[in-house]
Amino acid sequence: MPSRFPGAISQDWEPVVLHKSKPKAQDLRDPKAVNQAIRSGAPVLTVKKFDAGSNKKATAAPVNARKLEEGTEPAALDRVPTEVRHAIQKARLEKKMSQAELAKQINERTQVVQEYENGKAVPNQAVLAKMEKVLGVKLRGKSGK
Repeated sequence: MPSRFPGAISQDWEPVVLHKSKPKAQDLRDPKAVNQAIRSGAPVLTVKKFDAGSNKKATAAPVNARKLEEGTEPAALDRVPTEVRHAIQKARLEKKMSQAELAKQINERTQVVQEYENGKAVPNQAVLAKMEKVLGVKLRGKSGK
């Protein structure tokens, strides 16, 4: 009858070490675990939270802080000047293009062209340059200042 194990049978005498898993952070905050740690003499870290337990609303910032904040705010961004808006629209209509067609030719979204024609966009020199090429009109030299 053939043997299942070829060769001599030997035992593995390597020690097996089992480690406990670390307690989770939520378990460490549990009041029972904290009380048990205090009783056993283990160090317990307590941190007082800012405004903990108070039901007070935050007071308004002092006037001086508000003035300082307003002083550092950036000025309103310049929008597309009226002359540029009309030039874009006029040139587009002369070429019998829709806003969508113009947007496709300059590789931008239709919304971008709409914002330029409505004066809501912040002028971007790259977009204006693309529009100049497609429409054949000078747009970047015109400024409302």
